[in-house]
Amino acid sequence: MKLDEIRNKIDNVDDKIAKLYVERMELSKEVGLFKKENNIATENTLREKEIINRVTKEMPEDIKLFGKQVFCSLFDTSKAYQSQIVSINSSIKNDIISALKAGKQSFPNSAIIACQGVSGAYSNIATEHIFSFSNIMYFKDFDGVFNAVEKGFCQFGVLPIENSSVGSVNKVYDLMRKHKFYIVRSIKLKVQHYLLANAGIDLKNVKEIFSHEQAIGQCAGFLKELGDVKISVCDNTALAAKMVSESGRKDVACISSRECAGIYGLSILAPNIQDSDSNFTRFIAISKKLQIFEDANKISIMVNLPHEVGSLNKLLNRFSTLGLNLTKIESRPMPNSMFEFAFYFDFEAKVESIEVQNLVAELENTCDYFSFLGSYHEIV
Repeated sequence: MKLDEIRNKIDNVDDKIAKLYVERMELSKEVGLFKKENNIATENTLREKEIINRVTKEMPEDIKLFGKQVFCSLFDTSKAYQSQIVSINSSIKNDIISALKAGKQSFPNSAIIACQGVSGAYSNIATEHIFSFSNIMYFKDFDGVFNAVEKGFCQFGVLPIENSSVGSVNKVYDLMRKHKFYIVRSIKLKVQHYLLANAGIDLKNVKEIFSHEQAIGQCAGFLKELGDVKISVCDNTALAAKMVSESGRKDVACISSRECAGIYGLSILAPNIQDSDSNFTRFIAISKKLQIFEDANKISIMVNLPHEVGSLNKLLNRFSTLGLNLTKIESRPMPNSMFEFAFYFDFEAKVESIEVQNLVAELENTCDYFSFLGSYHEIV
C-alpha cells in the first residue's frame, strides 16, 4: 500500500477510537456520579490492574507494553474527569477549605520575621522586598528560622530555596520534612555579589576570602582568576562581611551584598563578580498557620513515591491531565532508606479549584507521605 492509503486507514481507526473514547467517558461520568452518591473514592488500583491484564492478554508481545500505557492514560483522564464530580475527603483538603472560608486577605505590610545570618544578608534584602516594614530576628542557621516560626516566636520566616546558577539550597529542602509550616509568599531576587574588604586594601594583597558556599559557587569564575587565594566557607554572606570588618586584617576580603559595605564600613574591591548577569535566588516566606492570601496562584507539595517502575510518571500524568503547569521538581534522598526519594513539586494552580483540592486529597490518601506546603503568590 502507498503511504496515503495507510494514513487513510489510520484516520478511520482514529475516528472509531474517538467515538469509543466519548462513549467510555460518558460511562466514566456515570461511575463518578455513582461514587459521589455512595461516597466511594475515584482510585481503584485493583480494578485498573484487572483491566490491564484483560485487554493486553491477546495483544502481540511487541505492543503489549504500549497497550498498557494507553490504558493507563485512559484511567488518568477518566479520574481527572470524575474529579469534577466526586468530592474526595482528606484532612488537608478540609484545612484548605477552612482557610478559604476564612476569606482571602491582603498580604500584611509588617510583621516579625525570622532570617538566617546577620544584617545585610540576602534573606534580609528579600524580606525588605516582601514586607514594607519588618522587624527582623536573626538566627544562626536555617533550622533556627524554622523553629522560630514553628514555636510562634516570629510570625513569618524567610529562607532561600534555590539559585539560578548553582541550584537548590539542599539544607532547606532537607529541613522541610522536619518542620511543620506553610509557604505564604515567594520572591525571585536578583543577586549581585561584591568583593568587599577593609579600607585601604588592594586586591593584589588579598590572601583569603570568606563567604557562604552558594555565593562562592556563583562566583567561581572570578575566584579562579585570582589564583592562589584561600577560600573559606562561613554560614552567611553578611556574617562574612562582619567577620572581615571586625578582624582588622589587611589581607582578607568577603563576597557579600553591596548593602554590607555600608553596614560594616567596608570598601568595594570589585563589583558584580557573579558568573552570570542573570543570577537569581528564590526565597520563600513561611508561616506556622495555613493562610491563603490574595493573588495566590502557585502551590507547593512534597510526597514520597514507592521505588517502582512508573511511579513518578504516574504522578506526573495526574498533573498533565488536569492541565497543571509544573514549574519545579526536586528530589531528595530519604534518610535510612535504600534509593528512596522524597519529591518536591511547585505548580501553577488556584487552590479554589475542586479538581486541585481533589488531587491534594487523593495524594494524601494514597501516598506514604504527603505534605501540602502552601498556596501563595510569587513576586518576580
